[in-house]
Amino acid sequence: MGDAVTTRSAQTSPRLANGIAVASGKGGVGKTWLSATLCQVLAKQGHRVLLFDGDLGLANVDIQLGLSPAKDLGGFLSGQYPLSEAVSRCEDGCFDVIAGRSGSGSLASLPAEALAKLGMALIEISSGYDWVILDLGAGVERTVRQLATLARTCLIVATDEPTAMTDAYAMIKLTRMHSPNADLRLVINMAQNRMEGERTYATLRKACESFLKMVPPLAGIIKRDPKVRDAIRHQVPLLVRHPRTPAVEDVETVARQVLQGP
Repeated sequence: MGDAVTTRSAQTSPRLANGIAVASGKGGVGKTWLSATLCQVLAKQGHRVLLFDGDLGLANVDIQLGLSPAKDLGGFLSGQYPLSEAVSRCEDGCFDVIAGRSGSGSLASLPAEALAKLGMALIEISSGYDWVILDLGAGVERTVRQLATLARTCLIVATDEPTAMTDAYAMIKLTRMHSPNADLRLVINMAQNRMEGERTYATLRKACESFLKMVPPLAGIIKRDPKVRDAIRHQVPLLVRHPRTPAVEDVETVARQVLQGP
């Protein structure tokens, strides 16, 4: 009974029509880097873009981009100011950011009312942008799945590590239970080459087809690129430090696939 109620509410709740969620069942798969680089790619194409760091406990979007925002998501959640005041600018990347607050707890502990308030605030602020990228926390908690299905499309990031594939499958399974019609797509990151990326996708596709009776589309394969680590280490957006590196081309492919719509 409870699952049926959850499913119905997920189908009828307001949606972030221009939202793209980036999620993973496991940390360390490059989810935050992909979120930030996707924002850069879209901004370079002339879109107005907002990056939302949806991980309070381990927030690191601002660190990767070398930002020191005066206000962040934590202040909104504690009622200190509206979400619009938590927006800061990443001048190098030409997009806006709502930073999380590392070490201040997790979205997993948010009560349902607070999560609903956050969702409505995101929908309201989204009217000023062409695209809103939601960088969600790793894991499969209720709050992560709810924010994932708030967006029009959810990109689930995986690598060829067995735990990453297992957790990506769990994310797909539980998100579909929450919202059967969710537009879920896979991104294989840090692949040794195109063939290895396709092999990883085939493994996940087979598991989903066999046990979930669905096939998540492949949004793209991002090959391992040493320039990515260099940009993160220097806290500089990839398109600024290495604009012509292969990883940029791979993310551009992901962006084209996602912009085509569900």
